[in-house]
Amino acid sequence: VDGTSLVQEFSDEIEKMLGSKMNVSLLDVFFHFSQFDYFNSMLINTMDEEGNYIELGGEFPLEENEHFNKLSVNTLMSDIQVPTNVYNKDPDILNGVYMSEALNDVFISNFQKDPTLTWQYFGSSTGFFRLYPGIKWTPDSNGVVAFDCRNRNWYIQAATSPKDIIIVVDVSGSMKGLKLTIAKHTINTILDTLGENDFVNIIAYTDYVRYVEPCFKGTLVQADLDNREHFKLLVEELQVKGEGKVKKAMKESFRVLNEVSINGSLCNQAIMLITDGAMEDFQSVFEEFNWPDKKVRVFTYLIGRDMTFAENVKWIACNNKGYYTHINTLADVQENVMEYLHVLSRPMVINHDHDIIWTEAYMDSSLLLMTTVAMPVFSKKKETLSHGILLGVVGTDVPLLEVMMLAPRYKLGAHGYAFVITNNGYILAHPDLRPLYKDGKKLKPKPNYNSVDLSEAEWEDTEEILRTAMVKGETGTLTLDVKTTVDKGKRPLFLKNDYFYTTINDTPFSFGMVLTRGHGEYMFFGNVSVEEGLHDLQQPDLTIADGWTYCETDIDPHHRKLTQFQAVLRYLTGKEPDLECDEILLQQTLFDAVVTAPLEAYWTALMLTGDGVEDGVETAFLGTRSGLMRVTRYAGIEKRKGNKFLTKADKENLFTVDHFPIWYRLAAENKPGQFLYYVPDDDINKSKHFYDYVFSLVALYDYQAMCKNSHHHSSGARPLLSVGVFSTNPHWSAVSNPHRQKKVESMVPCNTEYPGFIYDTTIRETNSIIKCGRCQKMFVLQQIMNSNLVMLVVQADCDCSRHVGLNSFEHNATVKCNRMKSQKIRRRPESCHAYHPHENAKDCGGACEISISVALFFISLVTSLTLR
Repeated sequence: VDGTSLVQEFSDEIEKMLGSKMNVSLLDVFFHFSQFDYFNSMLINTMDEEGNYIELGGEFPLEENEHFNKLSVNTLMSDIQVPTNVYNKDPDILNGVYMSEALNDVFISNFQKDPTLTWQYFGSSTGFFRLYPGIKWTPDSNGVVAFDCRNRNWYIQAATSPKDIIIVVDVSGSMKGLKLTIAKHTINTILDTLGENDFVNIIAYTDYVRYVEPCFKGTLVQADLDNREHFKLLVEELQVKGEGKVKKAMKESFRVLNEVSINGSLCNQAIMLITDGAMEDFQSVFEEFNWPDKKVRVFTYLIGRDMTFAENVKWIACNNKGYYTHINTLADVQENVMEYLHVLSRPMVINHDHDIIWTEAYMDSSLLLMTTVAMPVFSKKKETLSHGILLGVVGTDVPLLEVMMLAPRYKLGAHGYAFVITNNGYILAHPDLRPLYKDGKKLKPKPNYNSVDLSEAEWEDTEEILRTAMVKGETGTLTLDVKTTVDKGKRPLFLKNDYFYTTINDTPFSFGMVLTRGHGEYMFFGNVSVEEGLHDLQQPDLTIADGWTYCETDIDPHHRKLTQFQAVLRYLTGKEPDLECDEILLQQTLFDAVVTAPLEAYWTALMLTGDGVEDGVETAFLGTRSGLMRVTRYAGIEKRKGNKFLTKADKENLFTVDHFPIWYRLAAENKPGQFLYYVPDDDINKSKHFYDYVFSLVALYDYQAMCKNSHHHSSGARPLLSVGVFSTNPHWSAVSNPHRQKKVESMVPCNTEYPGFIYDTTIRETNSIIKCGRCQKMFVLQQIMNSNLVMLVVQADCDCSRHVGLNSFEHNATVKCNRMKSQKIRRRPESCHAYHPHENAKDCGGACEISISVALFFISLVTSLTLR
């Protein structure tokens, strides 16, 4: 296998696929305004008591669709979602919906040309969201639809260039009560408009200045999800006291923004001032730091009903290319905060720069990881050119699973894998990315699931050579000796990995690939006829990896209900010649079917003669690199003890998009001629006292762990004598307290170091006495030849469990600050629109100039997305 050419081949395929999602042209469509009723996604198919469809509802056929996660959708029409806090019959909403109706045909045409497309949508600057295919929108338990497209990362990134923002909030005594509540909500709403290409900090002021996070004093930190959520927790703790003096806080903000040459976006810079009034002399600060160039925009938010200082607060915004808004109630916050995005978008809109953006990974409602490609849509009307009117953002989702399928497992070998990272070094897709955790019985996204750095998965890249090269968009190779783990981190393996990496053109992403010495360097090819292969492929004991792409079933809707096995058979028998299939993989699969065919007869003979079966064998199975599996069951369901093994529910033991099965990977590292015993649900807690005698301890790390501060108690009877046989790949969690844990606090992200154990094969037999406290016990341990098992006999007449040193993992909470504050190498986005000489800076809020209704400029709407 030529890794250098293979990584380029995969990268080119991914580039081609992603390019098809973003390859759009812009068309001008002219309309005239008229009253218009539309399909509101929350009201469709809803009738009143008399059996008539309610207003904005109507009949909207829905049908379950495999391609859209089996949701009920309408692929012939889009519909409209409007947040609860936006009036769904507002003239601007009605007009915008009418003008964007032309997108319906464009979305349908796109889907017909590229059936692999998923959701397509248009998010309007007025708040409505046009979604294709149309669905029924379900409100939350309170009947509220909180989703606002303008808060979504794809909207914000497409609408604005990267930005450095300092939020300055007044926490003087006059801000008590409802004012402080509104101010906190305003801060959180601003934080929600930031993404991983933005940088932020928050300063609270009275008569002195303090950073809400002292760890971040004097700097800006990346506005990734982890940092934003951290800020929100600190903002919630803010309390009011003293007298408000804004001058010192403004000076500190300008000083920090002037020093962000390293830690910042180096594009748009802004100060967001949240106050109920600015009374002191503030003009001198702007003369010293911001005039005449006005490189830093200042946005002001006047909190509360009192308008005494409105002119002062407004003056600050209007004289620093910002925008002033008055926030009277909590309901005012959302719309008023959004205004700053429209101001920042002006230079881009006036230039008519249709920058295409790709987002970091995010999770949809079905917990699938996605990325979005999006671009801005704006008014081309000359009369409003200087106002830079943004109409909205149009986008489409791309499932990351679809991206990774373009780097098929069979080409990478037992331990090989592929991964994609962003320009910030964050993982977009990686087999060791674990974005979910269990909270009770529910699976939930981790708070920082989309800001996991490559160095947290590839932790053996200690000098970050691989990470740095990939973030810079370089092409190259790197070899590392790594400790990796399988079986959910329980079992360590020592491997020599060759890394190959390159950039994915026209995206902010880089692609990496790993081949392991010994298992990834070579592929074995053999030729058999299709007829011969088909005969053996259709035997009842044989299956192929349904998670792999032998044939592309998602292009033609008629093929979507076919399993991979059905698709392969239909293609090879000539029933579906139009299927796009992987000829190399099919050749390998047919060859594997033929050369492993004798096993079926052998296993059947064993079943008939009873040889070995009476010894408790339940299942015989074989797997090959092509994803082919042969399975013979010797015991009926009622007699099986290992029911879960090799079932679809047990992904650890099947061929998946991310991994070869665990038993396959472990066996690949096993000594030739030696049997590997793998215990899926091993429990060897009683054996943990003997690790020092037969195992070498290795330190393993988990930088995606979730920790809890819990109190534990233990109890239980102890046996007098125990005899056991256990695998030489022990379950690492066996060193944790085995008894039930009572949860006291919620889970939080943390870094952990935990012990792994490697069997010392030189030890054939040993015995000793273990002392613990006032008691002692004897044990004898002996290796079972030609296997990875040892037999242990223990005199268990005293309980040593309370004297075991390795009873917990370690995590360091102090590392959190350093992790958030640290600025690793990142590649800045190429696009930046911070200034345009024709911008109308006098349009700065309040009654400062004209207020332009959307209805007046929607006459010329840029509708987009006709795929070539």
